[in-house]
Amino acid sequence: MLRKIGRLFVIKTRWEAYLIIYALALGAMTRGAHYTLQYPGFGGYLLWAATAGAVFLGGAKILDAIRYEQEKREREESNEAS
Repeated sequence: MLRKIGRLFVIKTRWEAYLIIYALALGAMTRGAHYTLQYPGFGGYLLWAATAGAVFLGGAKILDAIRYEQEKREREESNEAS
């Protein structure tokens, strides 16, 4: 039963990954906007850029992991078929 519930929290497709990355970006940009209000000037914009950069790095890692998992699954299926 726990395995079935756990599968709900696994990103299986690129579409799901894009939705999650969008949600992360939305939250990060909101946090970045708050940083520019809390820390006016260059420091606030630097923190805002850091939040945007974190989403870029995290999104790239998520997409790479999805591609790796799909290739691994295809390899295993082709080995089983042989």
